Amino acid sequence: MTNQLKKILPHFVVFLVFILISLIYFSPVLQGKKIFQSDIVQYIGMSKERNDFKDKTGEESYWTNSAFAGMPTYQLGANYPHNYIKKLDKTIRFLPRPADYLFLYFIGFYILLLVLKVDWKLAGIGALAFGFSTYLIIILGVGHNAKAHAIGYFPFVLAGILLAFRKKYIVGFLLTAFAMALEINANHFQMTYYLFLLVLVLGVVYLIDAFKKKELPHFFKTIGILSVAVIISIATNATNLMATQEYAKWSTRGQSELTINPDGSPKEQTGGLDKEYITSYSYGLFESLNLFVPRLLGGGNDENLDKDSNSYKYLVGQGVPPAQAQDFVKNQAARMMYWGDQPGTSGPAYVGAVVIFLFLISLFLLKGKLKWWLVAGSIVSLMLSWGHNFNFLTNLMIDYFPLYNKFRAITSIQVILELCIPVLAVLSLKALFDKDVENSQKLNALKWSSIIAGGTVILLFLLKGTFDFAHANDAYYRQQFDQMGMNQLMSNIKKDRMSLYTSDLLRTFILVAISAGVIWMFIKQKLKANYAIIAFGLLFIIDLVGIDRQYVNDDNFVSARVLDKPFQESAVDKQILEDTGYYRVFNSQESINGASTSFYHKSIGGYHAAKPKRLQDLFEYQIANNNVGVLNMLNVKYIIRANEKGEVYPATNPYANGPAWFVSKLIPTDNADAEMKALGDLNVKTEAVFNQSKFLDISEKNYKVDSLASIAIVNYKPNEIKYKSSNSNDGLAVFSEMYYPHGWKVTIDGQEVDEFRVNYALRALAIPAGEHEITFKFDPEVVKTGSTISLASNLLLFLLLIGGVFYQQKNKREKES
Repeated sequence: MTNQLKKILPHFVVFLVFILISLIYFSPVLQGKKIFQSDIVQYIGMSKERNDFKDKTGEESYWTNSAFAGMPTYQLGANYPHNYIKKLDKTIRFLPRPADYLFLYFIGFYILLLVLKVDWKLAGIGALAFGFSTYLIIILGVGHNAKAHAIGYFPFVLAGILLAFRKKYIVGFLLTAFAMALEINANHFQMTYYLFLLVLVLGVVYLIDAFKKKELPHFFKTIGILSVAVIISIATNATNLMATQEYAKWSTRGQSELTINPDGSPKEQTGGLDKEYITSYSYGLFESLNLFVPRLLGGGNDENLDKDSNSYKYLVGQGVPPAQAQDFVKNQAARMMYWGDQPGTSGPAYVGAVVIFLFLISLFLLKGKLKWWLVAGSIVSLMLSWGHNFNFLTNLMIDYFPLYNKFRAITSIQVILELCIPVLAVLSLKALFDKDVENSQKLNALKWSSIIAGGTVILLFLLKGTFDFAHANDAYYRQQFDQMGMNQLMSNIKKDRMSLYTSDLLRTFILVAISAGVIWMFIKQKLKANYAIIAFGLLFIIDLVGIDRQYVNDDNFVSARVLDKPFQESAVDKQILEDTGYYRVFNSQESINGASTSFYHKSIGGYHAAKPKRLQDLFEYQIANNNVGVLNMLNVKYIIRANEKGEVYPATNPYANGPAWFVSKLIPTDNADAEMKALGDLNVKTEAVFNQSKFLDISEKNYKVDSLASIAIVNYKPNEIKYKSSNSNDGLAVFSEMYYPHGWKVTIDGQEVDEFRVNYALRALAIPAGEHEITFKFDPEVVKTGSTISLASNLLLFLLLIGGVFYQQKNKREKES
């Protein structure tokens, strides 16, 4: 066996072990099952029209009318020409989902640790500690695939940056360029933004270190090389980035033109999302301790409660049949265990008691810039996750830090500490096993870490009686229970919360004690290094997987057939689908925040992190205030609602305007506020209102419309709609389609013309007298331009890779000779 093979073999074995563990954890994929992810179910509903059109025609549609009355598909699975990075990504993630993401966690973290000169055995168990971090598993359970995807490439990017700073410029450049291209391709810009913040902290720490060591030329050279790598990686993803930027301005992530709220009060202008919306999910300061003790604040919204719970015993004692009591505990009380600061959560962001303990050891044992970068990154991440519980820093970032106000659910910034803390934990193990580190230092670090970890657990146990174990929603539930005659049920639910608190404190104490014992035995030479490594590998798995399986397990999987059609056709859907015309549906049962309607119909609702801004405004200012005229102009022919008995039925709206209509009067307004206000009493059948500050060249305001004037759809595709019009007079037609200022090409009898926006959100077009064919075709220029840039950038990156490999081989031969 050659030396080269001996070097490669351990990594190959680790690679196979990662595959095996990923498949074992998500073993139902081997039976052809798929994980039921709530967010992915919503995505399937949103993207069905696009997918069906692609399957039927082979053509990519960049527009869909099945959600929010029409929107681009840029964030709904659109495929772009020359996206070779996406093909590379699929090659890396070759396992069935979600095992592919778990494998990506493992392999990326393993490579990062190898770059940090960690032995392959320690790197292997360290990858398990990172990959099984509870939050990273929970997001797979709920369907935050893009988030998991982006997080999976974090370690690759950091590995490339660190190599460059170690003067391995070529390898560092290439790894950073490819990893960053894959990171951007994952298409979760909030996660990529958080990675940028961590890299920014790294840059500050390394700059200070370079200044102290008088190595500023090397620092700036490295920054220059890495900047080129990032620019190329951005260019390889040009189409997606350009399209997303274009859409973001039109979405709720962009700034609204409205300056007043629905109640007439002044509207806060942030240039992004509202502060209250951004910080609606904010981590509590005390809640941060569940990084160390998982269910300290009750865990999540769906905990496992059984017959041993106080709630069950109380209900049975009150005469409730055991089966009914068990059903209540499983389906109701289990969802009420969380008592933290957030409205709710799928589970704790548990990093691991063993990992946190090793992290504490690193604070005493490690030195240098790497430690301070990771510690600083962890602290910044934690403080930013506190949101409105730490308003000074949060407001500072929202008001002054670029793009920070574009993202909500800022608790997810804890992904940074969920990466940094395991790295420090593994580096502390490396130092503990390092013979060059004095045993006295190791024992000192062990002593103080044990005091801090053990003391924290003991203190929390002693403080147990000072907590009320109450959540903000408890008053509502208590009222419901009192009406049921169960006055003491809420008290028993609080006792169950206390039980979780106590049992997990004990669990954490035992894990810390075992970890400390293993380290002490190794230092005292009572345990060999390899056995200690195996012990910690088992501790990582027992600790983290034991919690992970509470939230994501085999029960999350269903047959592929169920997931491929997650919304079963109801009697209401069947009744509506008997109408083969062109119309929209408003499901008042899910408001505009659900995609089940989009699966079967053209809906004005949907599920998306960045809704079309103008549709959202129409809902908040008009539809929510029962302005049926706005539903009419959106061509809502069916409204799904419930009667007094709770039975759901489709109410027919006979006043829907249809796909398009001619109006007799165009009313000018001076700004968006006036335009929105005018919709309140506008006769949308005969009138249209427009913002003349945006469309200045419109002179005609009144039109003659006779009874024979007509306009109708003659051919429909998601990205192309053809109409036939007949009018004895010059007229103004309003279309029940969302106006989007980019990509739509409008022709009348083949001659390109300009449309404009009316009624705050709809398309309008001046049509000359006579019979005409009008075509709206979505052919976005941004896709063409972006694809050209992507092709050139991918070719450049490929040539640089070939050149880099050739140069490295040449240098190697020269050194050997």
